[in-house]
Amino acid sequence: MTEKTIPLLPCRTELIQSVVDFYTALGFETTQLQKSPYAYAVVERGAVELQLYGMKDYDPGTSHSTCYILTEDVDGLHAAFRSGLKGAYGRIPTRGLPRIGPLKDMSYGVRQFLATDPTGNTIRVGQVISGGGEEEPATAPKETFARALHMADLFADSKQDYPGAAKIIDRVLKLEDEQPTPVQRVRLLVLRGDIAQRLGDEEGARGWLEEAAAVQLSAEERETAHDALARLSDLRG
Repeated sequence: MTEKTIPLLPCRTELIQSVVDFYTALGFETTQLQKSPYAYAVVERGAVELQLYGMKDYDPGTSHSTCYILTEDVDGLHAAFRSGLKGAYGRIPTRGLPRIGPLKDMSYGVRQFLATDPTGNTIRVGQVISGGGEEEPATAPKETFARALHMADLFADSKQDYPGAAKIIDRVLKLEDEQPTPVQRVRLLVLRGDIAQRLGDEEGARGWLEEAAAVQLSAEERETAHDALARLSDLRG
């Protein structure tokens, strides 16, 4: 007998159509949709099935609902999702609701991105890379700036604690006895600018992102920092 897990995700009742439209943009097919006597929908994309149920007083702004999708082609799905969202919304939404986040190689061995629907559900899409498999290892990286990136990513994406993530980055960027590599500096500054935008600090975000864009990188370093530079382009665009 084959078992299957199907995530059930809440959404604000009157937003169920916009949520279904979001998943349609990501390439999901709507296999069930009802708005009375209660809101309920089922969307499917290949082997992935999500079920959505309406809640009258559900607050998208405080949602922590999530599920994880493992894939063997995270880059391809990220590109497909971005393309679909641009077609549906006329732009690629990178903040607010809905939004799609950047691709990142996480320190726990997973390459992933996050997509959040109009009612606050976050879909994590990841691919295990060499040596990976656990979302949070027993120990974080020991090197100062690698550890800061690791912890700030967890605070921002896993915990949605944006002020906490900002404090981590601000602290290490003020260190005088240690300095990050150029690639680490770009990654820290881009993440800091991203966090500032999420917190509504547009002026601060511009400053962080301009500083990131001014970091001099060699051709090899630009390749290593490819994901961060792509996110920088999105945030500045």
